[in-house]
Amino acid sequence: MASSNSSSTSSKTKKNAQDALDRFKMEVASEIGVNLKEGYNGDGIPSKKRVLKEGDIVSLDAGVIHKGYHSDAARTYGIGKISDEAAKLIEVTRQSFFEGIKYAKEGCHLYEISNAIAQYNESFGYGVIRDLVGHGIGTELHEEPEIPNFRQDRRGIRLYEGMTLAIEPMVSAGDYKVRWLDDNWTASTFDHSLSAHYENTVLVTKAGPEIGQIVRLMLTQQ
Repeated sequence: MASSNSSSTSSKTKKNAQDALDRFKMEVASEIGVNLKEGYNGDGIPSKKRVLKEGDIVSLDAGVIHKGYHSDAARTYGIGKISDEAAKLIEVTRQSFFEGIKYAKEGCHLYEISNAIAQYNESFGYGVIRDLVGHGIGTELHEEPEIPNFRQDRRGIRLYEGMTLAIEPMVSAGDYKVRWLDDNWTASTFDHSLSAHYENTVLVTKAGPEIGQIVRLMLTQQ
């Protein structure tokens, strides 16, 4: 009987994980206006030592390459039923993105985005990861400028219409410090606290930020 229960739990966890992945792919593809058949690309470093279980949260980061142009997006999802603490962290991280992109319009300055993200997260007592930042995006996945999610003393560059930015708050429920694992890819919070990630590719316009029109704009510039 114990073996049967264990198998049932494992199957349920796998289904929850697959559901989270499917939600991510469809949500991101819908937002950028590209059919998944046109080029979904995701990557990660799986490990048999780390098995997802009920209550975990997992961040999925992927993008689409369409006719030479990149997009980038990330979401954090819960596996099955998660704690109130984890759910709050995910939602605050998500909302901090929207607080930041209020300044993604022509005439504002880059670090106004950074400071808005930092201020919102810090108001909940969260740590904003400093070793990883957002970035410009276009014909390359990572382009200038870098976009910190933590407070800056300067205003940064002036934003202008047509810029495309991958804005991605990465937030810890504890300290902002991270350590890098031996695979030279995976980062873990130094104090083992929960962390969350939310990202979209954002178009800067005179009227304000746009999400979902990036690929169509890029095609008109070819």
